[in-house]
Amino acid sequence: MTDYRLDAPQLLRDFLAYHENIRAHSKKTVDEYYLDLRAFFRFMKRHKDPSLRDKELEEISILDVDIEFVKNITLTDIYDYLAFLSRDRPRQHNSPNTAYGLSAASRARKVATLRSFFSYLTQKVHLLENDPIKDLDSPKLKKTLPKYLTLEESVELLESVDGAHQERDYCILTLFLNCGLRISELIGLDLSDIQGDALRVLGKGNKVRIVYLNDACKAALEKYLAVRRPITGRDANALFLSSRDQRISRSSVHALVKKRLLTAGLDSTQYSSHKLRHTAATLMLQNGVDVKAVQEVLGHDHLNTTEIYTHIDNEALRVAAKANPLAKVRPKKG
Repeated sequence: MTDYRLDAPQLLRDFLAYHENIRAHSKKTVDEYYLDLRAFFRFMKRHKDPSLRDKELEEISILDVDIEFVKNITLTDIYDYLAFLSRDRPRQHNSPNTAYGLSAASRARKVATLRSFFSYLTQKVHLLENDPIKDLDSPKLKKTLPKYLTLEESVELLESVDGAHQERDYCILTLFLNCGLRISELIGLDLSDIQGDALRVLGKGNKVRIVYLNDACKAALEKYLAVRRPITGRDANALFLSSRDQRISRSSVHALVKKRLLTAGLDSTQYSSHKLRHTAATLMLQNGVDVKAVQEVLGHDHLNTTEIYTHIDNEALRVAAKANPLAKVRPKKG
């Protein structure tokens, strides 16, 4: 991708630097902000300048965008941009057979980027007096519940692990299912991150959190470390190793999860390492763990991200409903 430091106006570079250095957002997040805002400014330039109407958006430079240009962007302009995203934005730029119109989820993410940008200009650097999108509604999203394994399926998955690398794979699956780690967090673990009965986890935005290990995790780690080969070189401290004696990769973890799901007789097309994270969250909530505690374990910035798991069918809620002393009261006949 083009380096935004060379391809963006100073106003945008300052915003991205704020998120990278002050908010400690990941490079991936900052790159997504850049791409979203580059597309937005390209559209706005063409939208407001009749001489650019026949140009492809990719041909329009945004290097001259400054605060005076931004001050002239209205809520109506932004609604026009959202209409373009909904109807005319190609989904795959380089495909001759692309469909047009982004999904509600993709449009909502772009609205979130705009909210962050205009909030920065009004509240952080005070270059704008009024936020043009403070009254903007986000695209309505269909609420979908995350897929997860049941307790029985989780046990079946763990009990089916055998063969080559079984200690490593069992340990990885155990950490996913008990600690709810992201795949990036798991592959980034070092031996030095094991601190007694706790695990030091480097999460999104380089935020460190401590996850406490239950007996199952401690036993799985102990069994794996007993067979882990000592290695030298840059990956000497990596916790999980590949068959080539390197830090295990994201693709290798995806592959081993799929393999172990198949062995357990589970549908590997429906589940993934991230679904194991969903499973950990769901099982914790179903067994009485407070949602705030689950938020801390998962490393969610916002509680509403965790709360989606509270909407999943919960057997404990059924038991609670049946335990109500009025549960046996019936209406009078006729």
